[in-house]
Parts: sequence; structure tokens; C-alpha cells
Amino acid sequence: MRVLDKHRIALANGARDGVPIGLGYFAVAFSLGIAARNAGLTAVQGFFLSFFGMASAGEYAALTVIAANASYLEMALVTLIANARYLLMSFALSQRMSPTTPLRHRLLVGYSITDELFGIAVAQPKPLDPWYSYGSYLVAIPCWAAGTAVGVIAGNLLPGRVVSALSVALFGMFIAVVVPPAKQDKIVGLFALLSFGASFAASRLLPMLSGGTRTILLTLVLSGLAAALFPIPGDTQKEVET
Repeated sequence: MRVLDKHRIALANGARDGVPIGLGYFAVAFSLGIAARNAGLTAVQGFFLSFFGMASAGEYAALTVIAANASYLEMALVTLIANARYLLMSFALSQRMSPTTPLRHRLLVGYSITDELFGIAVAQPKPLDPWYSYGSYLVAIPCWAAGTAVGVIAGNLLPGRVVSALSVALFGMFIAVVVPPAKQDKIVGLFALLSFGASFAASRLLPMLSGGTRTILLTLVLSGLAAALFPIPGDTQKEVET
């Protein structure tokens, strides 16, 4: 089989597998669009935020500091911390590619990794063809960006009470993300509860700090404490290779 044909098949397979992810992204991004509207973004700005951001937690963190009129430095730091896990996912996918894969493909694949897109990519047999990831990106990324834009538009058209109600949907999404791993690992649930209490306490004890700065500090402290007290056992290298 010619290399070009192989890439075309990988691209088509990736696009096929990206359809259900894209549909789910559109629904979730709608709630993110409500948050973007509340932060003062237009539909076009919301679209490009999601098109280039592609991270629900990271984008919501960015919208939080935008709404608080925080500095660019705070925005960069809180987004970096919220999206730090994608660095590890990029490393894992890079190791699954052929050693001859050019650097430009490694960088492009790493640029738009999300939890779901990483999941379908890592399940592919080695070596991973970058064009498979490109196919899934072509479907998932526009759906995510379009969902955000539609959410902003809906937020501008719907009554204030409805917009306020829809704003809660994004918190429901985060609860859905946290609850399953919290059921499997009590440490995750414990630190999720600690984060709620710590955030409330910080807002009362450290009012001189902006919301973005408090989020950065709490994330670093709590994640560092969890890593120090409850390290994950096992050989990381073996887990990556499998």
C-alpha cells in the first residue's frame, strides 16, 4: 500500500471516530459559551477561544480570570496549570509514533490533544499515524468551537433567568468529570472536597488576591500535597509503553 493511501485511510478513520466526540463536544461547549458570554466575549471571540484552546477546564479557568479583569500573566499561568496534563498525553502519543515521524507532525498532534481524542489515539495500534489524529481533529475541533459560539449567541438572546440556569450546566459537566474517578479513588474525592473548602476559605482570608491568583496557588498547593502524600505506585515507563 502506498504511503499516501495509508494516510488517507488513517485520516478517514480518524474523522469517523471523531464524529461522536464532536457531537458531545458541541453540547458541552454550549454551556461554555454561556460562561463566555457572561465574561463579555462575543460569538466570534468565543469561537476562536475554543478553536485554539480546545480545553474545557482550561478555557473556563481563562474565562474566570477574564471576568475578574485579571492580568495576562495570571491568565497564562492558570491556563498552563489547568492544561498541564496534556503535556503528559503529548509525550505518550509521541512515543507511540514511528521514530521516523517528523517533528512537525509530533507538534501538530500535540497541539490539539484532549482527553477524548487522546483516548481514541492511544487505542490505535503502533505506530500511530499522525493523520489519524488529524482526521479526528477535523471533526471535533470545529464542533467544539461552534458549540461555544452558539452558546454565546443563545446567551445574548435568551432571558436572564434562563441564561443563569444554563450557566449551572458547566458545573454539572465538571461534577460528571470528578464523580466517577472519585468513586474509584477516595483520595480524588477527598481532595475535590478539600478544594471546595480551600477555595471558600481563600476568598475570605485572602481577599487582597485576585480570583486567578488564588486559583493558581490552591492548584499548586493541593496537587503538590496530593502527589507528596499519596504518590501513584507503579512503573510509569511501563504504563506508557503499554
